[in-house]
Amino acid sequence: MEREHGSTYYTKSGRSGELFSQITIHASPEDIWAVLTDFDKYPQWNPFIKKIQGEICEGSNLKISLQPPGSFGMNIKPVLLKVNPFNEMRWLGHLLFPGLLDGEHVLEIKAKGDGTCLFIQKEYFSGLILPLMEKIMMKSTGEGFFQMNEALRDRVEYSFH
Repeated sequence: MEREHGSTYYTKSGRSGELFSQITIHASPEDIWAVLTDFDKYPQWNPFIKKIQGEICEGSNLKISLQPPGSFGMNIKPVLLKVNPFNEMRWLGHLLFPGLLDGEHVLEIKAKGDGTCLFIQKEYFSGLILPLMEKIMMKSTGEGFFQMNEALRDRVEYSFH
């Protein structure tokens, strides 16, 4: 089985930016979703999102501990905006208060029809301090996305095959 390395990109438009990362995983959407939503096991496999606590339902508040590579860890308390089982989960978080630095994080699973799925992780950033933070943040957060995607792929492919 050929293993694809993930890819990560950052694009900027005015006062906002998007960090985009994707990887192909040889598994079903259900298997990927099972690992993504098993928050208790994140410390065992996830090098970027070290811990998530909270109920998986729209409108709930999560507690997330992040550790971007080469950067300080941070705790955020986003609200879960969307839960579409086997397809998408999305939350919105803020650094200190809304408008300073906001991030809408998206986890998507797209079946490719050949026994594989495309796992997409992206974040839409905006806020007053984005111009000051983006180079450092995009590098470390981008690497965190890349590492998480590869760890997710490994966890799913080895757990379900």
